Amino acid sequence: MAEQAQYEELMRQFSAFGAVRRELGRIMPSDCPGGSAAVLTLLGRYGDMRMSKLAELLSVDMSVTSRHVAHVVDRGWIERSPDPADKRSRILRLTPGGQAKVDELSRRTAQLLADRLSDWSDEEVGQLIRLMTRLRADFGDCRTAPPRHTTPHPELVHTPRTPA
Repeated sequence: MAEQAQYEELMRQFSAFGAVRRELGRIMPSDCPGGSAAVLTLLGRYGDMRMSKLAELLSVDMSVTSRHVAHVVDRGWIERSPDPADKRSRILRLTPGGQAKVDELSRRTAQLLADRLSDWSDEEVGQLIRLMTRLRADFGDCRTAPPRHTTPHPELVHTPRTPA
């Protein structure tokens, strides 16, 4: 078990991590603030989903999620369609323009990280990823599920089964 002084230093490092987040925010396009980028990134990672699942992944309430979703809908980056299983719910889906924006955000972020970590070895970057993933899991972060490949994660969206 780590010493008290190590936990105190860890807290100082967490506080200083805000500078990293602010720099990542500065490289985002002016029409895509952080909340919008988070919505797009989650839809790009997990696929189509209900607004309630998006709110859970964002760790914010539905009113905040609704504002973020309205912003990206207004720009044509996502579409809302009725959930076939529950007409009161909406399924959120990236549009082709939204996927292009996700790709742009990913390129910008990857380039900044590549620039700032250029003197890190592949092993060090991998170790940081593993440790951050473990830390998030220890805090119960629901976003640690594996990314989608070609279809939405089955737990994220309800799709009715058709009779065989």
